[in-house]
Amino acid sequence: MTRRTALLLVGGVLAAGGIAAATACANVQRPDGGEGHLAVGTPAPDVEGVDQNGEPRSVADARGQFLIVYFYPKDGTPGCTAEACAFRDAWQRFEEAGVMIYGVSGDDQASHAEFAEEHDLPFPLIADPSGTWSRHFGVGTFLGMTERVSFVIDPEGVVVARYPDVDPGVHANQVLADIDKLR
Repeated sequence: MTRRTALLLVGGVLAAGGIAAATACANVQRPDGGEGHLAVGTPAPDVEGVDQNGEPRSVADARGQFLIVYFYPKDGTPGCTAEACAFRDAWQRFEEAGVMIYGVSGDDQASHAEFAEEHDLPFPLIADPSGTWSRHFGVGTFLGMTERVSFVIDPEGVVVARYPDVDPGVHANQVLADIDKLR
């Protein structure tokens, strides 16, 4: 096999994988019977889980305030670290605005604990290795990694914004500005 043929083969496999990932993420069947991401205007599901400290967390815990649920692929990866640190760096402004943040990925509690400690993350990271949160929000997974997408839930528990295309470094500030407009 020539080098050119090998490169074309690898490129084809990567392209097919990308198409498969996009297809898998786009066709998530939710427990409520819907398909794909929860739509704006939809009541948020009241799912429960545990955070990096083993504390129980649910969507209902945040009723009465805005809640950001941001799904990310994997602890410790460059984009996920940039996104988490951007939320961390804006944390005081979120607290002052009365906004709660949950980060969610398929990583387990121990991985989240290490990630949160390493980067001094002040907000809960929900361990979702079984994919319960992902399924209820219509968020896809591929090869064990969660699709990067965020939802803003208002104080009444309704999805008021969805971000399917996230730039990890600026996303936190974008969401905070949008919440200010929603008030």
